[in-house]
Amino acid sequence: MPRVRVSSSQNCHEKEGRLLLAVQAIKKKEITSIREAARRFNVPESTLRTRLRGTTNRAESRANGHKLTEIEEEVLKQWILSLDLRGAAPTKAHVREMANILLAKRGSTPIQTVGQKWVYNYTQRHPELESRLSRQYDCQRAKQENPKVIQAWFNTVRATIEQYGILPDDIYNFDETGFAMGLCAHQKVITKSESCGRRPVLQPGNREWVTAIESISASGWALPPTLIFKGKQYNQAWFTGLPPDWRFEISTNGWTTNEISLRWLQKQFIPSTEHLLKRSYASLVDQKMRLGISHIDKLDFLAAYPQARISTFKLDTIRNSFRAAGLVPLNPEPVLSKLSIQAS
Repeated sequence: MPRVRVSSSQNCHEKEGRLLLAVQAIKKKEITSIREAARRFNVPESTLRTRLRGTTNRAESRANGHKLTEIEEEVLKQWILSLDLRGAAPTKAHVREMANILLAKRGSTPIQTVGQKWVYNYTQRHPELESRLSRQYDCQRAKQENPKVIQAWFNTVRATIEQYGILPDDIYNFDETGFAMGLCAHQKVITKSESCGRRPVLQPGNREWVTAIESISASGWALPPTLIFKGKQYNQAWFTGLPPDWRFEISTNGWTTNEISLRWLQKQFIPSTEHLLKRSYASLVDQKMRLGISHIDKLDFLAAYPQARISTFKLDTIRNSFRAAGLVPLNPEPVLSKLSIQAS
C-alpha cells in the first residue's frame, strides 16, 4: 500500500524556516559546505542550491503588494496569539512595530515599513485574529487567576473532601455583601424620542450602608442572615415582624468586623450570591421609587430584604451556583474555561 503523504501549512512553514536558516548559515560562513548545511538543517540539497542562486518560493514572493512574506506573517500571527494567550494581547501599534522589525531584519536598503492601515488589512487576511476593544485587567487579579494555581486549589479541595468524607450538606459559601439602602438598579426606561444618551433615574436620597452576611449550602438551602447596620445601639422596633432566627449587628460604619465575620465563617468562601442578591434588592427599591417613595430608611430596607432573599435563594439557584463554581459536583472545568489567561 503506497504511503500517504500529509501536507500542511505548518509543515511548509517549518521547512521554509529551516531553508532560511541554512542559507543564512552559509552566507555568514558558519557552514562552508552546502551538502553539510542541507544535512544539518534537514532540507533538500537541490532546493538549498536553488535558493542560494537567488530563486525565491511563493511564500517569499508575495503578490498584491504584501509587505511581509507568508512566513513572516505566520511568525507575526503566532507572536500575537502567544501574547493573547498570556493575557497581554498587543495593540495595533505594537503589531505594526513588530512588522517593521521583521522588515528591518531583512537588511535591505532602504528599510521598508508598513502603513497605518496595514494592521487592518493583515487581520482581514487572518480570520484567527480579530481587532476588539480591550478591558482593564488588574495584574494582581490576573496572578490570582492563574490556571495552574486554581487547578492546584481544586486538587486540594478534592483531597480534603475524600479525606474527611465531606458531603454537599457540609459545603458552604460564606459571603458578605454591602448595600446602599437607596440605590436603584440600571435598567431601560421609556423616554421621549428627542432624548439623547442614558436617561438618569432619580435615586432615593439615603446612602446609608448596610452589610449582609449570607451563607448557603451546596445541598440547596440558605442559612439565616446577619445584617449589620450603622449605629451605636439597637432599636428593637426595626426588627418587628422579621424571622426570629435572623441576626442583627451594629458597627460604626455599617461594615463587618473580624468578630462579626468569625460567627459565620464556614469551610468555604465563594462569592457566588453577591450580584444576584444586589440585583433583586435594587429591583425592589426601584419599585418603591415608581410608587412615589423618595426615601429609603432602615424599616424600608428590612421590608424589602426578605423578598430579595426569597427571589434569590431558590433551591435551583443555590445548587447551580455551586455547580458553576466547580465544587458540587467537583469539576474545575467551568471555572478554568472562563479565565482570561489560559494555561500554556
